[in-house]
Amino acid sequence: MSFPTYFESFDYAQMRRDFPLGDDFATFARASRDSIRAHQEKLFLRCVARAWEIPFYQRLWRARGLEPGDIRSLTDINKLPVWGKSELMRSLAEHPPYGDYHGWDSVPAERRPVTVLHTTSGTTGRPQVVLFSPKAREVQALLVARVWRMQGLRSDDVIHSVYGHGMINGGHFVREAALHYTNSLFLSAGTGKETRSITQIEMMRDLRVTVIVGFVDYIRQLAETARSMGLEPGRDLPIRAIFGHVGRESRAALERAWGGAKVFDWYGVADPGPIAAEATDRDGMYVMEDAQYLELVDETDGSVVTATDRPGDMVVTSLYRDDIYPLIRFNTHDLSAWKPGQSSLGWSLQRTVGVLGRSDNMVKLRGINVYPLALAAILNDRPEFAGEYFCRATRDASGRDELTVVIEVRGDHAKNSALVEGFAALLARRVGVELRVELVAPGDTAATTQIDSRQKPVRLIDERPKVGA
Repeated sequence: MSFPTYFESFDYAQMRRDFPLGDDFATFARASRDSIRAHQEKLFLRCVARAWEIPFYQRLWRARGLEPGDIRSLTDINKLPVWGKSELMRSLAEHPPYGDYHGWDSVPAERRPVTVLHTTSGTTGRPQVVLFSPKAREVQALLVARVWRMQGLRSDDVIHSVYGHGMINGGHFVREAALHYTNSLFLSAGTGKETRSITQIEMMRDLRVTVIVGFVDYIRQLAETARSMGLEPGRDLPIRAIFGHVGRESRAALERAWGGAKVFDWYGVADPGPIAAEATDRDGMYVMEDAQYLELVDETDGSVVTATDRPGDMVVTSLYRDDIYPLIRFNTHDLSAWKPGQSSLGWSLQRTVGVLGRSDNMVKLRGINVYPLALAAILNDRPEFAGEYFCRATRDASGRDELTVVIEVRGDHAKNSALVEGFAALLARRVGVELRVELVAPGDTAATTQIDSRQKPVRLIDERPKVGA
């Protein structure tokens, strides 16, 4: 029996033409808005045609009264419903074990292309199955490498990755990005559970690592580990750049922790892959518009946000997923806003301001929306902050909600009532509502945040009774 192997499953040369890299991408980024739109239109209609062949989309779209042929261009995209994780999990529950949202099982087994299977980390609940065709896999890897090259990756760099492995995608596809689309050396160290933090620092020193990639929560912790070993980042560890996921973290604090290394932000999620990233100008997050069509959607009324002064949920359509698992108007529930003004690089690509928080990880207190992920940037204003925290939401017998922020602090300050008051006053001033504060020693939140084992540390423990419970 014969069947198509990985690279025989798609037209690799055409993929490289559709999704350029290096200087070719810079040319695309400077193209007119009309030219970019034409590229998007062509790819979008292929994705729509494929989606109509898949039961998940047939059910979703026909519930809106739509039929094939009703969507003729990107102008019609508003006719399509926005959907997200809950719809995927329902598909998995009703059509086990893989769901019916991918179209993978519509191909006879003997002709089925190689398919890569991962799951999400389960940050918002049960892990979700994510399937990749070889083409989608390569586009995502190319986009990661593109991001790094936009941010200044050089051929002589040695990259140290702290992305996790196992069933999640992170550590695997960034390794593929480095191997397939850069010529830098790559160390796949993983999380602190995969390679001990002390060992990671020793490798950075011995192998002269120059770039760290991964989630900045753990990268920040590694700087503390280095100093506890008597090593000074910037002197003993020649890190010159960090390519990670900054969000609302303090870039300046992380750069100081790593001896002046430049920190660059980029954003993506498991299903669509990289969506937007800073370039060398660090002036907003450039949307990967050849591969992703990004909308910002108001979570309250579903309207598309075009103004630069209003945040919205990032809703993405992956323009390269036209075979296995099309992704059309997928709500990431990550909040952002459009960045106004012109690019200093002369690029025509739209830009966002980065991740502002999560609309599904928000606690409303006395009419104020509090986003746990956004508190890091505030806490960094206090020099005693050791970098780690989580929030605990509770409800008392009267029905009043409270949010307690459990904060790691340096030194012997955990029982310092004046410091508790200082943190509480800072949060009240910046957030607009009073939050409770509990101070703990460095490392005391690790069991809750799972920072040593998770790609994204837990920032919210919601202990309030569930509706209907």
